[in-house]
Amino acid sequence: MNNNIHDPFFEANKDGWNKRTAVHIASSFYDNQTFKAGKNSLNKPELEELGSVEGKSLLHLQCHFGQDTLSWARLGAKVTGIDLSDLAIAEAKKLSAEINTPATFVCSNVYDLVGHPEMPEAGSYDVVFTSYGTIGWLPDLDKWAAVISHFLKPGGIFYIIDFHPVLWMMDDDLSTIKYPYHNFGVIAETNTGTYTDRDAAIEYKEYSWNHSISEILNALIDAGLEVQRFNEFSYSPYNCFNNVVQGADGMWRVKGMEDMIPMMYSVKAGKVE
Repeated sequence: MNNNIHDPFFEANKDGWNKRTAVHIASSFYDNQTFKAGKNSLNKPELEELGSVEGKSLLHLQCHFGQDTLSWARLGAKVTGIDLSDLAIAEAKKLSAEINTPATFVCSNVYDLVGHPEMPEAGSYDVVFTSYGTIGWLPDLDKWAAVISHFLKPGGIFYIIDFHPVLWMMDDDLSTIKYPYHNFGVIAETNTGTYTDRDAAIEYKEYSWNHSISEILNALIDAGLEVQRFNEFSYSPYNCFNNVVQGADGMWRVKGMEDMIPMMYSVKAGKVE
């Protein structure tokens, strides 16, 4: 990893994600046994908005232990998954072998991918994908977008679906504004448990950064990508927050503010040819 002021933050986050991965593998939230039996872990928005990946090369940034990466592979993509957590990557490789679905998994910080010995040359991927709780672990979105642009083929597609910056402004109960909407520097916290098991016996320090919608879009535009689609959603497909209720459609919304605030957004952008 390149030496810079953020390295201690990344090392702490790696340790935190290793601890969470050990809990997540066995959790009902990820339901690994059902996934192994053939369930696709992807959700309706990303499946519909990204479209067919049959025969395409796909780079999945911050892939955790690989369920979504392998779901794209099951849909016909040739996939590479990247994650900072060495335990998550080890579990992803095991999962790939167990379900007999070919995939490449690389342990790396996103910022270190260009020139990484396990990565192909520039312009190697038709699609770069990332989703759900990813870019908040990165301080500099210009560097992030530059990596995306580097690996995308001309005319290739970048797609992100993630929790909305409005959610990251709020406290753990999603009831009070606690953090700034814009990126005013690192947010340092000590946490216990994890979103799959709030009582899990793990404790870790974590360092994150909030990013506004304008920061996200402008980073992509400045890296030579052309925004084709931007959507916002009033729900989460996951029960991973406090103080949420499930609607008749199976989706989760903030209790008392159902359909009043955005909970997710998506961006589809193409690399200019």
